[in-house]
Amino acid sequence: MSIPLTAGATLHPLVLPARADAVDAGEFRELARVRNLVYRELTGRDEQDLTPEALLTILRSRRERTTYVWAVRLGDEIVGRAVLDIPHEEGSRVAIASIEILPRVWGLGIGTAMMPHIEAVAREHGRPIIQNWTEQQPSEAPRLEAPTGYGSVPHDHVARFLTRHGFTLEQVYRVSHLDLSDAALTRARSLRDEVGDASAGYRVVQWMQPTPDHRIDGYAWLKSRMSTDAPSAGLQSDEERWDADRVRAMECRVRQMGRRILVTAAEHIDSGELTAFTELAIGPDPAATTHQEDTLVLKEHRGHRLGQLVKCAALLTWKEEVPDSPRIVTYNAEENRPMLSINEAMGFTAIAYEGAWKKELS
Repeated sequence: MSIPLTAGATLHPLVLPARADAVDAGEFRELARVRNLVYRELTGRDEQDLTPEALLTILRSRRERTTYVWAVRLGDEIVGRAVLDIPHEEGSRVAIASIEILPRVWGLGIGTAMMPHIEAVAREHGRPIIQNWTEQQPSEAPRLEAPTGYGSVPHDHVARFLTRHGFTLEQVYRVSHLDLSDAALTRARSLRDEVGDASAGYRVVQWMQPTPDHRIDGYAWLKSRMSTDAPSAGLQSDEERWDADRVRAMECRVRQMGRRILVTAAEHIDSGELTAFTELAIGPDPAATTHQEDTLVLKEHRGHRLGQLVKCAALLTWKEEVPDSPRIVTYNAEENRPMLSINEAMGFTAIAYEGAWKKELS
């Protein structure tokens, strides 16, 4: 059933098709096309593109969260979408929302009309907090500073929309690129070798997913600590519970999406504990941009330059595994100076910024 928004605009709850190539999946395929177009117009880049098959895998509800998806239509044309994730972590108080509309229909009141419907679903699930992550284009607009004291975003149309609807900027992420050139490989080798004495007592272990059985519990523990040990500023951060089953389910989705992921970890030699890790991932196109995903050094093992060790080792192995990928993109909290320092030494350069926003529902 469609929900009227503004003159000519409607919101359509979307039932996901069984397959992206099914006869009845035409609306979903169009939604995927528009979703990619929105990201391209917002960022000026195509590295967030997803195939319909990959997007369908991401949007399916699963054990750890329920996902609601709406298509936004202006007349008969899909011009955007909304997504609301309801995490199932114990004690969770948050819902994660995305509102993505083609810039050419901004200013028509469509986003404003959608907000009450998204908030109503969050309330139905007892979630008093909505959080949102949105990348913004570089601009000459005045800046909106993060309350952390680190980083800012343009006070542009996106920021004005969010603040007008009660969201507050809580954190800023730096978006950085590294060209996978011969010079980058040379720097990575030098930086890897440089950590020798500091990282004595640790060794690098690597695998392409799926994770070997003897590594899966250690990897699950590292994934769970991403939710507690990474900087989260004033955001509400659920403590995620990862186990072997959750890792295997994630890896099944990775295969369905046509992705490849290299995990590079630091193992504490005496205990056998995995103490740091980073992930490099790419989709079906081996000549596309590589994504650096989760990266973490456990708090109790910091000070041994393990972040530098695993990131450099990962880059060197990745270039052998996926030689045609031209660059890596990574997102880091602006207050995460240790990780940013490693990135800068490796040659990453900032290209954009992403705001993390929070709204407390009345």
